[in-house]
Amino acid sequence: DAAGGRGINASSVLRAFGARTLAVCTAGGESGERLKEFLEASDFPYEAVPIAGEIRTNLNLTDRQGLTIKLNERGPMLSAEEIDRVVRAVKAHLPFSTWLMICGSLPRGVSGNLYATLIDLGRQAGVKVLLDADGDELRDGLEAGPSLVTPNQREAERLLNTALITRSHFAAAARRILEMGPESVLLSVGSRGAVLATAEGTWEIEPPRVDAVAPVGAGDAMAAAFVWAMSEGMEITEAARWGVAEGTASATKPGLSFANRDEALALLPHVTVRPVLHL
Repeated sequence: DAAGGRGINASSVLRAFGARTLAVCTAGGESGERLKEFLEASDFPYEAVPIAGEIRTNLNLTDRQGLTIKLNERGPMLSAEEIDRVVRAVKAHLPFSTWLMICGSLPRGVSGNLYATLIDLGRQAGVKVLLDADGDELRDGLEAGPSLVTPNQREAERLLNTALITRSHFAAAARRILEMGPESVLLSVGSRGAVLATAEGTWEIEPPRVDAVAPVGAGDAMAAAFVWAMSEGMEITEAARWGVAEGTASATKPGLSFANRDEALALLPHVTVRPVLHL
């Protein structure tokens, strides 16, 4: 068992990289108490917003070849008052933040507009906002103009309603998503790395070949390392290299565990950046 969720995973990586971070999550029922126990044992601060419903428990099954099956529960409904508590918790910390990472799916009963609201709050506070979501939450959030979106291949396929197979497909998809509102796009394509698209251009970020043990959470690790690198003042293509190095290194580790900065640094020289010249 482990405390999980995209935001918790990102906080774990950021903390391992030496960044100061605060995870805001919901907690309710017996599972909520277990979540807080796990988080108390972690080495990063958090704020658990209390809710009445039982938070969900997810199962990840991975074989020795890295094939993974994810079994995700639906999770609780949230009341209007509980949603407002989440918004107020995020807003209270924005004046002390440089990045807001909005990660994962929304609970039942919550409109996708919540993410657009949080993106607007971040922009008003002068905070850069990363959106890592799927479905309606991703579509609605894009229109609010986040600093960065980090869809994986499947999420991009659902958003664009098209199959993505080739490298040219990935690059074209990243450009199409860019046109939907964000300042930049980091499209994760699994073992093939990622595609970065900004107003200045498009780049393929290619990792070395590794033996993936448990790829679950690698995308969260990539996003977190990217944010860390950007907060360190790196160029966006270099930040993308760090993200891919961290995601790739984390995929080689068992269970829901993540590579530290030294492990990502060891892979970094083998991560290449190539501009996409024609789309």
